[in-house]
This record gives sequence, C-alpha cells and structure tokens, in this order.
Amino acid sequence: MKIFHLPDLGEGLAEAEIREWYIQVGDTVKVDQPLVSMETAKAVVDVPSPYAGKIVELHGKVNEIIKTGAPLITFETNDVVAQDKPKGTVVGSLEESSKKWEEGDVIVGGAKTRTQQIKAMPAARVLAKEMNVDLNLINPSGPQGLITVDDVKQFMDRKPHGTSLPEQAEALHGVRRVMAQAMSQSHKEVVPVTIIEDADITDLPAGTDITVEILQAIITAVKAEPSLNAWFDGKALERKLFDEINIGLAVDTPEGLFVPVIKQAEKHSPAELRQIVDTYKKTVRDRSIPAADMQGATITLSNFGTITGRYATPIIVPPTVAILGCGRSREAVLPHKGEIRIGRIMPLSLTFDHRAVTGGEATRFLGTVINYLQGNN
Repeated sequence: MKIFHLPDLGEGLAEAEIREWYIQVGDTVKVDQPLVSMETAKAVVDVPSPYAGKIVELHGKVNEIIKTGAPLITFETNDVVAQDKPKGTVVGSLEESSKKWEEGDVIVGGAKTRTQQIKAMPAARVLAKEMNVDLNLINPSGPQGLITVDDVKQFMDRKPHGTSLPEQAEALHGVRRVMAQAMSQSHKEVVPVTIIEDADITDLPAGTDITVEILQAIITAVKAEPSLNAWFDGKALERKLFDEINIGLAVDTPEGLFVPVIKQAEKHSPAELRQIVDTYKKTVRDRSIPAADMQGATITLSNFGTITGRYATPIIVPPTVAILGCGRSREAVLPHKGEIRIGRIMPLSLTFDHRAVTGGEATRFLGTVINYLQGNN
C-alpha cells in the first residue's frame, strides 16, 4: 500500500479543494493518469497519478478541503520506480496510517477526517447537532483550529432569538472562499487609509485605451514615489521596496475575484500591456490561468468603473501596501483657463497601508497618477 499525499499545487499554497474525482475505488490507473481536479486560490489543477496500480481509498469528497501534505489517495501497487513526493511539503511531515478516522475523532496533527472537513471536539459536535448549528459558521478557537464547546455556545449567544439558520445557506468554495479569507486577513492586519480625487481626462485622444493609460500612470507614479510599490511585514515591522513593478489586476468573474499579475509592467509597451490584459481575461474566464500568473503582485489596480461606481475604499491584500481604484468616468462642468466647459473626469480612490506609507507619499503618488492622466507627463 502507498498513500499519495496532496503535493503543493502552487507557491506555498496550504490547501486545495476537491472539485471532481476522475477515478473511484477499485479502478486501475497508470502513471501520470489524471486522478482528481483540485481548486486552489490560483487555479483549477488536474493532479496526475504518481503510481500505477489499484485505487484502494479516496481521502476526501467533492467540495472537501484537503491540506497540502495530507493523505489524498491510497494505492495498491508494486510500483518501485515512481516515488511519492515528500509528505507535508508545506504543513510539515505527516505519517502514513491505515487507521480509519470516525466523525467524532479529534485530529490535532493537521490531517482531516475521512468524511469531514471541519475539525471539532466530540462534545462540540454533539452540542452543535443538538442545537441544529452548522459548524461551517463557527470560528474555531481551539488548538490546531479545533472548534470547542465554548465556540458553539458563543455562536448560539450571538444568534438572534426566535430565528433559525438558513436552510439553503451556501458554503463558500474555491476562489470565493479564498477571497473571504484574504479579506478577513486584511481587516485584521492592515491599517487602511483611502484618499480620493478626480482626474480631468477631457484632453485624452478619442479611442484611448483607458486601462492601459491607467497602468502607465501607475508605472510613472511608482517611479516618482516607490514607497507604494512594496511589501510590508507587520510582525517584523519590515518593508521591502521593489524595483520591478508587478501590477495585480482585479478581474471580476461569477466564481469570484481573480487578481492576475502583470510582471515587470514597466518593461512593456502599451500594445504589449493590452495584449497581456486580454490574455489574462481569457485565461481567467476559462480557468486556464497558470498559478505563477497569480503571484508576486507589488501593487494592485481595481478598475471597477468599467461596471459602475465613482469612489470606493479598495481592500489591500497583504503583503502589498497600496491599491488604486478607478471609478466610472463621467461628464462634468469644469473650469478651464478662466472659462467653463463640459469635460470628462475620472474618479480615483487610493487605499494605502498607513503602517508602511505616509500620507505625503500616498498623495504624491496619486498626484503623479492624475498629472499623467491629464497629459502633464
């Protein structure tokens, strides 16, 4: 028997969600045959078989979250050529075991139950079942992320009297789940400040590619004020500035928010930037975008104005320290050389992490963006 542990499907990704099994117990498989489709924060990935042999056990169901390094599939095989990948690439060494975990067992070593993705103490499970409480809705406070009895009681205390939990509540999966986690992390860690201003884009030539124009404005602003093109470690209180400008571009999809990264944007021509943006939109839509294209952002652009909205308070995703939001442009009455004219303005919202960026640095950055868009570059 050999146990295949979930390998790291991306750069340091701690977990993945089972989307579809391509095999079932009893099947005979070949080396490199696709076994399962796994969804990570970055993409949907098919995991190939490291062995040739018979499938004995699948360690998870569809929509279950599996930790990197945790058991995924048990094989019956005489294959001595293929080698299992190191166990616990990210989360530490996990020993092979033939023990079958039951629903009520407490697991503190990082592995999951065979049928449950939620880790809870047995008494907490019993209480939650008696009180008709969905453990998915409870924030764990116990060791190794265990839900305790007190966690269940505190949840019940917060629940309005005379109401019941929604029967049709939908658990978040994949990209939406990761987005929720990232937003929670940002809320806990970042000290955000948002400044807003309008750019007069009346004089931009007809047919100007606004997205590319904004990208170039960011590049110019970073060169003028590099402190916003950085990562910040809040625990160590360390800041890292970058020479390369890797712009994360927020892309809205029905599955959730994707943020592909335009690497070294400062080295690309306007035509190349447009081509990269179009490619990312396509690969995000069909979920073929490589994990590497979703990593390494040093600053982010949210061009939400392509849908609607003027101003916003965009959310920073650590370790980055700044995100520029661009609202929907509109016509307005504007003063121009002592006269009044009908012009077009673009609302801008810049959120920065005030732990790492000063107000002066942020306003100078935004001022440079505005000057570029207004043709003063």
